[in-house]
Amino acid sequence: MVAQNPTASGQSAAAGSAAGQQTAPAQNPPAQAPPASAPAQSGQEEAAPIPPAPNQPGDTVQVPQLGEAPTAQQGDVYVFRKEVDEVTLHATVVDDHNRLITNLAKSDFTVFEDGKPQKITSFRNEDIPVAMGIVIDNSGSMREKRPAVNAAAINLVQSSNPQDQVFVVNFNEDYFLDQDYTAKVPKLKDALERIESRGGTALYDAVIASADHLKKSGALEKKVLLVVTDGEDNASRHILEETVRLLEEKNGPTIYTIGLLQDEHSKRARRALREMAEDTGGVAFFPKDLSEVQAITSQIAHDIRNQYTIQYKPSTPQSAGGYRTVKVEANAKGYKKLQVRTRSGYYAGQQRAPVTEQAGTK
Repeated sequence: MVAQNPTASGQSAAAGSAAGQQTAPAQNPPAQAPPASAPAQSGQEEAAPIPPAPNQPGDTVQVPQLGEAPTAQQGDVYVFRKEVDEVTLHATVVDDHNRLITNLAKSDFTVFEDGKPQKITSFRNEDIPVAMGIVIDNSGSMREKRPAVNAAAINLVQSSNPQDQVFVVNFNEDYFLDQDYTAKVPKLKDALERIESRGGTALYDAVIASADHLKKSGALEKKVLLVVTDGEDNASRHILEETVRLLEEKNGPTIYTIGLLQDEHSKRARRALREMAEDTGGVAFFPKDLSEVQAITSQIAHDIRNQYTIQYKPSTPQSAGGYRTVKVEANAKGYKKLQVRTRSGYYAGQQRAPVTEQAGTK
């Protein structure tokens, strides 16, 4: 286990604890972070919840649950309603030259669930704040790559909506929440620079814990993970199939992955990064050179800020459960062929099942 950095905040184990009962505890788990209401220890910061959008003193801000969507905006405060049965999709549209198309209307879209057209109940085309986790490989092979990767991660934050709330998870054979939700770039830089590059790569465990942290702690409806690694998972208690299954909850996060894979034997790593990204509506990038990562994070930020948010109430009740395939089509005058990128499906009518009993089945 990587020793806790004495200059780190008291939050460094929160990513593991955020998974709660959903993930198997790591061996020799790091100490639990103090609750937000508890006084921080000397030299440490308190683990704070996501700050609400700016509002007037004395105002109360409702913290939405996963699946809620803002229906109005009062000043800088998004007003949320609870839509338990609705499915929320964040969709990116490109033309046949892979150029972003951002001027479509609700009538240009058709949503299919299990092949059946669905009625769109809500449609938005606006740049809204996101809850974002930056999840970066801190294993031994990443030591020389981290300065460029860290700079690219900060570029992502600076290119994104200024009201985004971002946390940082560094992982090797364990995973650590080195900075909880914040919009302050200096804090994020400090967390990214806590480099102790050694040990293995528990990619799947880190992704599952980070997705849980988004679900349980995010006060924003739109959720994103950026995952950066240079190798194949070799230390997780979970396998790829479990990880993808857990990411396919209704209204789960969109995942973007960057694979710094130069090894000719990286076929399984590429497959893992592609599946996690494409199944959730994101993109997997495999740069040939480290110098390309900065441009990739700029592209990701542009992608996130130019998505359509589509909601529909499934014609098949959520209580019926099971896996539902999702497809979105866009057709608009003046465009020959439009491609829509969104999640490929979700599991309905059930909470995430614990997977601890399946751990170690690799």
